[in-house]
Amino acid sequence: MPGSSIESDLRDLGFDVRTASDPADAEALLAAVPGEERVALVDARFVGHPHALRLGLTDPRFPLAAVPGAVTARAEGRQALTRALARETSAAGGTAHAGTPARTTLSVGDPAGVDSLADRIVTALDADGVTVHRPELGSLVAAVPADPQARNEARQAVAALDDEAVRLKSAVKARDGFFTTFFISPYSRYIARWCARRGLTPNQVTTASLLTALIAASCAATGTRAGFVAAGVLLIVSFVLDCTDGQLARYSLQYSTLGAWLDATFDRAKEYAYYAGLALGAARGGDDVWALALGAMVLQTCRHVVDFSFNEANHDATANTSPTAALSDKLDSVGWTVWVRRMIVLPIGERWAMIAVLTAATTPRITFYALLAGCALAATYTTAGRVLRSLTRKAQRTDRAARALADLADNGPLAELLARVLPAGRFPALLWAVAGAVLLPLAAWIDGPGWSVVLCAVVYVLLSSEAVAHPLKGALDWLVPPLFRAAEYGTVLILAAKSDVNGALPAAFGLVAAVAYHHYDTVYRIRGDAGAPPAWLVRAVGGQEGRTLLVTVLAALLTAAQFKVALTVLAVAVALVVLVESIRFWVAAHQGGAPAVHDEGEPA
Repeated sequence: MPGSSIESDLRDLGFDVRTASDPADAEALLAAVPGEERVALVDARFVGHPHALRLGLTDPRFPLAAVPGAVTARAEGRQALTRALARETSAAGGTAHAGTPARTTLSVGDPAGVDSLADRIVTALDADGVTVHRPELGSLVAAVPADPQARNEARQAVAALDDEAVRLKSAVKARDGFFTTFFISPYSRYIARWCARRGLTPNQVTTASLLTALIAASCAATGTRAGFVAAGVLLIVSFVLDCTDGQLARYSLQYSTLGAWLDATFDRAKEYAYYAGLALGAARGGDDVWALALGAMVLQTCRHVVDFSFNEANHDATANTSPTAALSDKLDSVGWTVWVRRMIVLPIGERWAMIAVLTAATTPRITFYALLAGCALAATYTTAGRVLRSLTRKAQRTDRAARALADLADNGPLAELLARVLPAGRFPALLWAVAGAVLLPLAAWIDGPGWSVVLCAVVYVLLSSEAVAHPLKGALDWLVPPLFRAAEYGTVLILAAKSDVNGALPAAFGLVAAVAYHHYDTVYRIRGDAGAPPAWLVRAVGGQEGRTLLVTVLAALLTAAQFKVALTVLAVAVALVVLVESIRFWVAAHQGGAPAVHDEGEPA
């Protein structure tokens, strides 16, 4: 129906619209569209909100998607759509709209009834076992009315609901923290719309958030009260932009693999760079808080690894229920408990707000004390809850989950060699990991740099090998990766502090940051179904047990001043290797057309 509102809506969404007289004509039009472009079939009688069409036809994450009266296919879904349409060409058809740019829609209906070619094709795709995404429309209207009365009612429903208000509301993450929900999102969604109308992309907003946080860290590094106040304000501005980039992605459906990686990676870079800025600012005032800054980074990273490991262990587990989970669901039905529980875990919104206020009003030392206390409470709460769920849940771990946990463990060549040479032990993996995580940091704390700690590190290597000798399918085996993180990072922290030389702790901060980036990158690859980093990369950076052993040897062999230099060199080397490979991988994945993703990450 040239000139109709549906044609205008489709063109506004970026489609080049074509009209087909019948299904055979629609098939011919689709065949003329280049194979790498999106196509869609839309019933000419479709009545609905433009945002319903946007959700159904433009989301880049799904090869095939549909709403009532419309179906779309990306390049990877074209073959399935073509097969289904070919089987329908003999059926009675109506008129159709088709397009031929990065998107194409075909609207086909039967003038004699409500039967829609688009809906018949979706039914055929379902019968073929092909996954067709159906977006949650909520109050939005998407229908193919059967008669004039139904069409009039559908149009009245469309007119009664503000399409733009629904779009703005849906731009906000469904599950957010208290601070974000009530103090950021009420206005950040409008910033997201402002950005969308000016052609800005989520990646550009993400980059602006990173730059703002780095400026905030630089202000904190001045060590002046004015600098601390400016740092606190800019950190909040950075967080507003951090919320805006995700809301912009949801508002405009601009999802991408590269964008998800940038958002997650930059969040960590911003927070840990700010820690470093606070430590530098404190040092200018004569207060050395590098141990606190590194401790905060270690604790926060271990918290994240607990989250990642638990989620991966239960990603596709069967019988995924427990009394603890049932109790949690009941508590969620009591409104105020939801917000209390979300605040206890100290999500990024509450965490950054606390850091910003304390930076502006107090000192870096007090800020880190409060941060460590809050993160410790949150870690205890979340870990205890997940342990209870795991112990009471009757779930069968899958091979995929076991492989993901082994990848997160980050064992390197030493552990691999020992696993081939030594017989596998009979004790649970968790027992080996706990023994190693307690033994090595405790020895470093008691003895400081020395050969006794090196001996304990050798034992730690053996324990690391035994921990992953069997598939990690035990109820609590998801704790193995965070225990390894705590052992490695904690050992570096303690040995640097015990060396008692100026500059050792900042060098250790850099090393742990570089290694933590490698571990975060592993998580994001697994989340994106890209698998773990290549084996050569894990071997090149030594694996967690190899790096830990190397640090203990350097601490025992070198003088304190030389140890500081060695930590700095090691930090630079690890950072260069993992950054170059990580950037290469994610850029290549983006350019190669990897499926778009949108990772909500931790609640804001």
